[in-house]
Amino acid sequence: MTPKETGPFHEHQTLAEERPSILTFSATDSGSVREVNEDAVAVVCPQSYEDMLSTGVLAVVADGMGGANGGQCASHLAASVIPRVYADNVKGRHGNPGSALLRALEAANSCIYSRAQSDESLSGMGTTCVAVALTPKQAWVAWVGDSRVYLMREDGLFQMTEDHSVVAGMVREGLLTPEQASFHGERHVLTKALGTRPEVEVASWPKSMQVRVGDRFLLCTDGLHDLLSEEDLLQLGGRGSLPEAAAALVRKAKERGGPDNISAVLLEVSSQQ
Repeated sequence: MTPKETGPFHEHQTLAEERPSILTFSATDSGSVREVNEDAVAVVCPQSYEDMLSTGVLAVVADGMGGANGGQCASHLAASVIPRVYADNVKGRHGNPGSALLRALEAANSCIYSRAQSDESLSGMGTTCVAVALTPKQAWVAWVGDSRVYLMREDGLFQMTEDHSVVAGMVREGLLTPEQASFHGERHVLTKALGTRPEVEVASWPKSMQVRVGDRFLLCTDGLHDLLSEEDLLQLGGRGSLPEAAAALVRKAKERGGPDNISAVLLEVSSQQ
């Protein structure tokens, strides 16, 4: 479907022939400090309920790095390459959403790296990326970097990805507590990104997750999750309509300084038509 643009917000609502369906809303904002938005988001909604059951809604969030031009180029390449390659693979003879996500992120890595090698002004560019494929029954996730996916289910918030960063590795090894990590000077130093090397090991769930009506997924960049606590994310992102929740999340991040670009995509398994 063609998104309806409303300032920095882009709205998509899936039309389904029967219940349940997937509702989505995305928001991206340059923040309160930076002039250039190096984040990119993409949401692709199937045109039929049959396609929704087989390929799902695809959502992508990417946070570019490597200077304004390089970061913006890398994130937008990810947001354009991944939907195309995902669609090509998920509809293939041996395709499924999980393997299609992996191939799509690997293809984006190759594309970004090749572009950086061919243009000296883009040398060293890269991007984080998290992608979700969601049907009314199942979800798949793949990611590289520190953009995240959270699941809001009933009254709980669950982080569904692990950051590829130096500090996150130290937490996993027991060298830092999560509280110490949130203030560590190297918390933004990544151990993986799309496009910085010829090949990348994409992380993914080992299998799909069964979803329920009412489940709400939040994909976001560190410009959001760095500034908001898990309680904030649940209270603001888990209440009201998706447009209201997305606006509240972005607004709160900007109220807290908004030093980085801010992006969020909300997906909800809904009983609405």
